[in-house]
Amino acid sequence: MMQVGIIGCGRISQERHIPEYLANPDVTLAGYTDFNMARAQGLAEKFGGKAYESVEALLADPAIDAVSVCTANNTHAQITIQALAAGKHVLCEKPMAITLEECEAMVAAAKSSGKKLMIDQNQRFAGAHQKARQLLKQGAIGRVLTFRTTFGHGGPETWSIDPGVNSWFFDRKKAAMGAMADLGIHKTDLIQFLLGQRVVATTAHICTLDKRDATGQLIGVDDNAICIYEMEQGAVGTMTASWTYYAGEDNSTVIYGTKGEMRIYDEPGYSITVSLKNGEKALYQVDQIQTNEHQTKSGIIDAFVQAVTQNEEPKITGESVLSAMRAVFASIESSEMGRRVEIQQG
Repeated sequence: MMQVGIIGCGRISQERHIPEYLANPDVTLAGYTDFNMARAQGLAEKFGGKAYESVEALLADPAIDAVSVCTANNTHAQITIQALAAGKHVLCEKPMAITLEECEAMVAAAKSSGKKLMIDQNQRFAGAHQKARQLLKQGAIGRVLTFRTTFGHGGPETWSIDPGVNSWFFDRKKAAMGAMADLGIHKTDLIQFLLGQRVVATTAHICTLDKRDATGQLIGVDDNAICIYEMEQGAVGTMTASWTYYAGEDNSTVIYGTKGEMRIYDEPGYSITVSLKNGEKALYQVDQIQTNEHQTKSGIIDAFVQAVTQNEEPKITGESVLSAMRAVFASIESSEMGRRVEIQQG
């Protein structure tokens, strides 16, 4: 039985990690730690296990096999590296870390420790995305020419464990990045997954348009990011991440090829539609995308547990996410410099 510790007891751990661990017959929730000890204690009382007064105390327990790192962005690398060094397997929330150097250090720590490192890029596991990747590989719309992929909602302040304008998501010291880190990394990773191609250049505008803090000033992180991505096989498209879609959530991707187009989570009733220039149309009802209000099983936890218990390579390794993180950091550079940036791959 895999003994799991939860590091960071906020909304993402309570809505996704804990319920999915509880549903897995190969897991026992053994421990919890949070800067808010009352929160950790409450979860221990509710679900079983022990509340630890610190990350160090939890990691020092030899009974714990693996941890979920669900803390603020600026602590991901430090805690992950610490956990790997303590002999724990790690599932880390996105964004992987707040600098490329930190991301690379996490991958190196996993290699040197011999432990598993998986990153929660859960959009790869969505049913329609899996099916779309297969269809694209089969040439369903021919050679991909252009695309647009979007992830927008009304912002994290309504979803965070501490809702409102004081959410840590708006604190530059803790979050480092805003919509780009929260949502943009998802769609950057996704477009690479769907097309089987890396982003090789980006031209980006990353800005703060509307979100304000308790003093009425614009928050210190971005609430919108618009990037033009150039892919390694020539396709060009846009990636948009936004915290100002106040009328509803958009988590769609549209891909245009030499034979026609594919729409993913873009039309009501069908999760994928393929329309060809000869008039043919194929409709696929695979599943419905998760939203903040309607969480469904992500598959991430089961995949992590399987990797650990079966001693398999995680389906989303830290190394596999590096290229998407490089695109994110290159986009920030592009926006700051006001120019196109080519991405150097490791």
